[in-house]
Amino acid sequence: MKHGKKYVEGAKLIDRTKLYDTAEALEVCVKTGTAKFDETVELHVKLGVDGRHADQQVRGAIVLPNGTGKSVRVLAICKADKEEEAKAAGADFVGGEEMVQKIQSENWMDFDVLITTPDMMGQVGRLGRLLGPRGLMPNPKAGTVTPDIGKAVTDAKAGKIEYRLDKTNIIHCPIGKVSFGVEKLQENFDTLMDAIVKAKPSAAKGQYVRSCVVSATMGPGVKINPAKFI
Repeated sequence: MKHGKKYVEGAKLIDRTKLYDTAEALEVCVKTGTAKFDETVELHVKLGVDGRHADQQVRGAIVLPNGTGKSVRVLAICKADKEEEAKAAGADFVGGEEMVQKIQSENWMDFDVLITTPDMMGQVGRLGRLLGPRGLMPNPKAGTVTPDIGKAVTDAKAGKIEYRLDKTNIIHCPIGKVSFGVEKLQENFDTLMDAIVKAKPSAAKGQYVRSCVVSATMGPGVKINPAKFI
């Protein structure tokens, strides 16, 4: 596989035989993020669980202290008595059944997060086939199905992210932008890793955190020593 010139230059900064501590890994990661746009720094964590079993699922949501650096478009679907609360919290789009119909009939997807209330899930649930594959289906575990819609909207706008296993038992999450610098990225990293470690299923056996890697959007991965999370 051929890589671009900047990727190759960034790879030269990394010692492939070394497991870095977090601060040093993030410092190297920032140095490799030399694209013309503000690259996202992502965390990839391989866990020693088998997500095919319900009792070994790892999933949750957390508000990063410094946000993600991304402007999040929030759609709130709720009944009329909750609409003002959602608007006041900063929701970009607010509505009820008409928003469900808009998504169904127009395939409208101009939002990044959908938040709804439990009493609307009967209608929103019909959108599963459209929203599910895009990762937009609201879920109580992610805090996107809640009676406190104002707080949920505020959290989403502030940089709330969802973490969950993929099919290979790896969690992939953004932890900020290269422009954040090491200190802010470290705070976001620590917050997310703390949540992942606390979410360890009781059924998980052996080493929980198998590997931990950070990378900028266009850069190579930097391996972090997982020993501190064991």
